[in-house]
Amino acid sequence: MRQTYGPSLAAWALVLAATGAQARAPSLDDAAGRYDIDASSQINFSVAQTGGGGISGKFGRFSGTLQLDGKDIRKSKVEFSLFPETVQTGEPRIEKFLRSSAIFDSANYPEIVFRSTKITQTGEDTAEIEGKLTAKGTTRTEQFSAKLTKWSRRVISFHIQGDIYRDRYNMSAGLPIYSNIVEFNMTVNGQKH
Repeated sequence: MRQTYGPSLAAWALVLAATGAQARAPSLDDAAGRYDIDASSQINFSVAQTGGGGISGKFGRFSGTLQLDGKDIRKSKVEFSLFPETVQTGEPRIEKFLRSSAIFDSANYPEIVFRSTKITQTGEDTAEIEGKLTAKGTTRTEQFSAKLTKWSRRVISFHIQGDIYRDRYNMSAGLPIYSNIVEFNMTVNGQKH
């Protein structure tokens, strides 16, 4: 997953003013620490379909941590797991198909894991997160973009987006009717440990 960390003081001030989260912007040192990803986060995805429609859904269970380094944002780390058995689309038939061996094979691969390897600041409140994504027994390098949306002494939130090519993880069932690209649109909330 791509994630963004490392906003400057000016960016923190703008974000906090917009959200009303706090009167004073934090320094990176203020925001530093370990955050556990909270259950209030939303891990949403969508896959387009030829002619319109498609599949959209979310994952009901996930876990992870954000470790923000107070001196050098490049030394920050993200670890994230989601559990494909908890996929939710509002349609039981589609959920059963997604859990099957054709897509997630959640019986044999119960967890999808992302571990960051590189975090690069791209703006005052944005970053690119590169890392290793392991799904269905295959590990590939992926990137996500992240934007800081909220901060307080105990809570931090990011909007994270990224596209994953599913055929790279042996999940090509339904091509070309269903797009090869899975679009992730996530709100990740962290509680300071």
